[in-house]
Amino acid sequence: MIIEMDMKLLGAVPGLKLGINHYTKITVSESPQMLKGKLQLFQEQLFFELENKSVPEFPGIKEWRTVWKALGADPNRYRHSTEALMRRIKKQNYIDPFHNAVDLNNFFSLQHEIPVGIYDLEKIVGDIVVTSGTEEDGYDGLNGRFNSLQNILLLKDDYSPFGSPYVDSIRSAVTEDTTDALHIFFLRPSMDATEAFELTTACGNMFTSLSGGDVRSYVLHEGQTSIIVD
Repeated sequence: MIIEMDMKLLGAVPGLKLGINHYTKITVSESPQMLKGKLQLFQEQLFFELENKSVPEFPGIKEWRTVWKALGADPNRYRHSTEALMRRIKKQNYIDPFHNAVDLNNFFSLQHEIPVGIYDLEKIVGDIVVTSGTEEDGYDGLNGRFNSLQNILLLKDDYSPFGSPYVDSIRSAVTEDTTDALHIFFLRPSMDATEAFELTTACGNMFTSLSGGDVRSYVLHEGQTSIIVD
């Protein structure tokens, strides 16, 4: 499988980077109490921080709102997934535990203030391109409705779009039957490549410490716009 970044993205968003973890032989199951407690505590801490700070003031949230604008989307109408999570927490509408893959995905997203998505590799068809959506792009999302992806960063395989930092599709969702997965970190463009790789590998190691299996880590950036995942 080839994962490639559309070069026009780098023209619109200089410094754009994606961290990629390829997991094999993982076990997706109910989260251990330690992870449930960590996610709950982190949300409670954020809630108190948000009493005196607006969501767009967080550096990662602010940076991804800038990416939205650079690609031609309205960040107030189509909020990226991390901003949406934080706005839930500000209302004390905390995220309930789901399973270890989703819970870790949400934890990483909140911890690093970046959108993060995890996808069942067996549901991906052919190669993947990272690009921006056209008026024809969209899918049924995990939010329970059809989502238009025009001018929004997205992941597209040979069949159709399947993921984005906005909302992910039902088609590629990780379940307790998943054993191989792709974990995509929509990193802050301001990060340098070394920091980006360190963050991606640290998250991968934490993920496999709880799910088992193996991980290989990569970063797509201006100096490496495509990788081969096998």
